[in-house]
Amino acid sequence: MNEETTSLPPEQPHPPALPPTVPGDPAPLGLAGFALTILLLSIINTNLLQETAAVIPGLALALFYGGLAQFIAGLFEFRRGNTFGATAFGSYGAFWLSYWWLAPRLEVVGGAHNALGLFLLGWGIFSAFMAVAALRVSLAVLAMLVLLTITFVLLAIGAFQTGFPPHTVTEVGGWFGIATGLVAWYAAAATVINDTHGRTVLPIGPRRPGQTTRTRPHNPAPTAE
Repeated sequence: MNEETTSLPPEQPHPPALPPTVPGDPAPLGLAGFALTILLLSIINTNLLQETAAVIPGLALALFYGGLAQFIAGLFEFRRGNTFGATAFGSYGAFWLSYWWLAPRLEVVGGAHNALGLFLLGWGIFSAFMAVAALRVSLAVLAMLVLLTITFVLLAIGAFQTGFPPHTVTEVGGWFGIATGLVAWYAAAATVINDTHGRTVLPIGPRRPGQTTRTRPHNPAPTAE
C-alpha cells in the first residue's frame, strides 16, 4: 500500500520590517500662514499703505493661507497628539476665516465698533493664555504670542475708540502686528530648516526638558546579497 504524501512548500522568508513612518511637522505651514497674513494686514493697519484696495490681497491671504492652510495644519496637529499646536493653529485659522468674512461687511455697514472691540479683546485673552502655555514650548513661540496679545489689545482699544478706520492706537497695534509676524516667520523658517537639515541651524529656544530638533531616520538603500 502506497502512502500518499504531500510536500509542503518551502517556508518563505518574511520581508524585512519597514521602519516606522515619521509624519511631517505641520507647524511650519501654520506659522508661515499666520506670519504672512498678519504682516500684510498689520502694514495696512499702520497706514503705511493707503491704497483703496490694499485690503484685498490681505483678505485673500486670510482666506486661503492664514485661514484654510493654518486650520488644516491644526487638524494634523490633532492627529499628532499635539494639543497646543492643534488649539493654536485651529483657532487662529478660524480667526482669519472669520476676519475674511467680517472685514468687508464692517467696511460697508459700519456702526459696530464696540462689537469689533469685544471681538478683538476676546482674541487677546485667548492669546494671553496660549502665551502661558507657550512657556513650555519655545522662546520663539512665546515671543510671538506675547506680541500678539499686545497687538490684539491695542487693536481692541482702537476699535472701541473710533471703530474700523485706522486710529493712532490701531496704528501702534499694527506695528506690534508687524513684529508678531516677523517672529512667527522666524519660527516657521527655523522649524522647517532645522527639520530639513536634521540639526539646529536656527535656534528657537525649546522649553521642554529634553526637547531637541526632530530628525528623520535615515533609510539606507537595500543591498543585494
